[in-house]
Amino acid sequence: MRTAVTGMLLAAALVMGAAGTWVSSDTAYAQRASSSHVGDSQGLITFSTPVSDTRQQLTVIDPHLHVLSVYHIETTTGEIALKSVRNIHWDLQMNEFNGKSPLPREIRSMLEQK
Repeated sequence: MRTAVTGMLLAAALVMGAAGTWVSSDTAYAQRASSSHVGDSQGLITFSTPVSDTRQQLTVIDPHLHVLSVYHIETTTGEIALKSVRNIHWDLQMNEFNGKSPLPREIRSMLEQK
């Protein structure tokens, strides 16, 4: 289960963002949902998403430590602000959270009845 959740999180991160490489703000803004890049040098996964004309959001995932970090970058000044860091190890241990029916246990129960 943990592997599946990790895989879904990583796949969502890759689909949502643009490449972790730096490009001009005009180009990055135009590429809202372009290709993604997995950084091989440190095993980090990065993606960047424009959130306004002057700000990008950079998300960094360390799959080995199960840590997710979010930064906002002002494209006009280059200022970088750390917005959030979270160790997602325990998040990935849950079977369900904030879900709607049918929940995983309900689906399993229905399948076991057959």
